[in-house]
Amino acid sequence: MATDARRELSIRASKVFTPAAPVDEQKLFAGRIEQLRKVADVINQKGQHAVIFGERGVGKTSLANILAEVFGDIVLAVRTNCDSSDNYSSLWKKIFLDIPLNQEIQNIGFVKGKSIQSTNLCDETGDDISPDIVRQTLTKLAVKTIPIIILDEFDRISTTETKATMADTIKMLSDHAVNATIILVGVADSVDQLIKEHLSIERALVQIKMPRMSNSELKEIIDKGLKSLDMSIDDAAKNYITLISQGLPHYTHLLALHSVRQAIDKKVKTITLNHVESAISRALEQAQQTILSTYHKALMSARKDTIFAQVLLACALTRTDDLGFFAAADVRRPLSKIMRKNYEIPGFSRHLNAFCEPERGPILFKIGKIRRYRFRFVNPLMQPFVVMQGFANKLIDRPLLESLRK
Repeated sequence: MATDARRELSIRASKVFTPAAPVDEQKLFAGRIEQLRKVADVINQKGQHAVIFGERGVGKTSLANILAEVFGDIVLAVRTNCDSSDNYSSLWKKIFLDIPLNQEIQNIGFVKGKSIQSTNLCDETGDDISPDIVRQTLTKLAVKTIPIIILDEFDRISTTETKATMADTIKMLSDHAVNATIILVGVADSVDQLIKEHLSIERALVQIKMPRMSNSELKEIIDKGLKSLDMSIDDAAKNYITLISQGLPHYTHLLALHSVRQAIDKKVKTITLNHVESAISRALEQAQQTILSTYHKALMSARKDTIFAQVLLACALTRTDDLGFFAAADVRRPLSKIMRKNYEIPGFSRHLNAFCEPERGPILFKIGKIRRYRFRFVNPLMQPFVVMQGFANKLIDRPLLESLRK
């Protein structure tokens, strides 16, 4: 490839593989067929609304982003991000500001005919927005289209009153069979809290779980992206990327992007294992400062003979349940493989508990009772990062990773 062609391809790659932003084009969206079907069922049934929930980083926002493209002109999809300062009125004002209204008005003076005046729904609803105003507004919109209101990061809403009023709104829209759909996007904990406090909305709110992506779905991300770049990848390299990603599409995009650029720099269009290994180093160099700081804080120790790094790596390699939790017993196998000798729970239990303390982050979160604790990474994106650090520090190699994933 000529220099200009390589430069142009490198720029295109950053638009195809987007680790820092959710996917917003259907042609680059991969997997999630079951979840899309469930969303379609909700939209097509009056009185039904949905909550899409799962761990952070599993692609919930990407799914929400492509709904308008998937369902075409029959829907009006509006997505807004919730934040901790939002109350009920401010949230709906943000939504209504994004819904344009075009009105024909008669020209005055000597200019004949009519012109189009553009406004938005917020101009009509005013500042004090109640559930009944929302119902009336969405009912009017539903005459010409199906409004889909997507409230992303709903778990960031901090006030119980705002959550309660949103629950009242969902119940009201359901009771009146308004042909509009509210989709809440958040983590599992916020779903449990919402439904526990407002059981009356459970029948109106379809719960759509977003688990981590399967290896085949992650491979589809790679294949779709490379096809659009007219590039390819060998099976070993593709498997390596999916193993490290651990079901989180962020890392699939990140490693694919850097692997593409490594191949481009070598003037080839097929990605190999060598390119992926170099991509790991690049990804670690460009890691977010918060991830780096949390990782180093978790491993700090005055002694050189500690096994904090090995135990944390074992946690990152442990198989989890659908919500990302694992038990201490699950850590034994990966830790024994890393250390090349058998480890029992008493040999690392204090490390697990230490990872849950503020002095080490905390990098882990635990629930349950003594001897029955279950652990989870506070930030799921930390897991693949820890694995990549394990490669960089030569605590693990590719055959060991593959053996743990069998």
